Amino acid sequence: MRPTTRARHRAVPVTTALALSALLLTACAGGSGADPAAGPSAAGGGKTTLSVGDFGTFGYREAGLYDEYMAAHPEITIRYETVQDGQKYWDALATHLASGSGLNDIQAVEVGYIAQATGTLGDKFTDLSKVEGVRADAWLPWKAKQATTAKGALIGLGTDIGPMAVCYRKDLFEQAGLPTDREAVGKLWNGDWTKFVDAGKQYQAKAPAGTFFTDSASGLFNAALSAEAQQYSDASGKLVYRDSPGVKKAWTTAVDASHAGISAGLRQFQDDWNTAFTNAKFATVVCPSWMTGIISKYSGESGRGKWDIAQAPVASNWGGAFLTVPKAGKHQREAAALAAWLTAPEQQAKVFAKVGNLPSTTAALAQPAVQNATLDYFGTTPTGRIFAATAQNIATAPIGEHDGTVKTAITDNGILDIEQHGTDPAKAWANVTKLIDDKVNG
Repeated sequence: MRPTTRARHRAVPVTTALALSALLLTACAGGSGADPAAGPSAAGGGKTTLSVGDFGTFGYREAGLYDEYMAAHPEITIRYETVQDGQKYWDALATHLASGSGLNDIQAVEVGYIAQATGTLGDKFTDLSKVEGVRADAWLPWKAKQATTAKGALIGLGTDIGPMAVCYRKDLFEQAGLPTDREAVGKLWNGDWTKFVDAGKQYQAKAPAGTFFTDSASGLFNAALSAEAQQYSDASGKLVYRDSPGVKKAWTTAVDASHAGISAGLRQFQDDWNTAFTNAKFATVVCPSWMTGIISKYSGESGRGKWDIAQAPVASNWGGAFLTVPKAGKHQREAAALAAWLTAPEQQAKVFAKVGNLPSTTAALAQPAVQNATLDYFGTTPTGRIFAATAQNIATAPIGEHDGTVKTAITDNGILDIEQHGTDPAKAWANVTKLIDDKVNG
């Protein structure tokens, strides 16, 4: 919601009380020293208010899960606070974790920052492996590993994952003389992201006026890098982005796409990008499963039935998140129980059906509701089967504490400078490394 895994629009906080009664919000069950394994409780028979902080679209409100949980647990009131800019969300969360104040009972953490959460901030979170009914092996192995500290504490319960495909407009492909059948489209670039750039050159040669093959070289960089065995950090967590073969390859691919003129040069998740969907200004966007909701929202009715989904060149993951319970929260037991329920297979399947966030638990991925899922906006495209199959073949790379910072610097500064200002790639790279040095070492 990364970029972040979910859409990054203006950073406008939205706080919604899902059950309003100030007189009922005075009781405080549990406490900062509560044992999360002990199960939920409500002190004095009053209401316990649980606050959830997240970013983008986790789908819990949209799928009615907060209301469902409160109906089953009348002693619980849930309120949530959502912002749309994942970077600003994390910056604020890290500050609150360090101070031990200003925290929600449940805080979402994006995968780009989970290594920092399990590393230097690991002692700030509750070990959720001790919660009744929580088993680490319920999640895809690599997903659970990402949220496990060196001491073996499971500090985050996986929400969604972002197996990648390529969403494309059939109408624009047809006008440019490219195949429109999803199997044939996937063969255009099967096995290598450089083939994706080659397909883009074919498109651009006969492109409908005013359109581009793809939306963003930064998005292409993220996609290409996500398939690499080494990305920003090595197995010890040390930043190696300067010499990483994966970063070099992805950078070259993105620069080539920009120089070939196949990219619209947009910054993803900003207003211009949103509008470009509406105006059909590009024919492809690399789409993790969570991107499908964004496409349908901004392409609108005029794009209904015109989008399809093909396999990406290589199986990879872009994004995903976790629910954590800070130790400084007032209601650890209740919060842990809610987090476990929200991330259980049944609820993950409901979220997928509503907003397209693909489950990270193996049981949810196997459910017919996921495997057989289609999204009305994409017609008969077997979205569930496409994304679930990719999820089973993802090979993940090590994640370091500063990966999110590096990713943002490269995509939102370096590549965007090349795209929008014509900056020489060598100069853009020098600017990136200086910016990262200032942020990481400054």
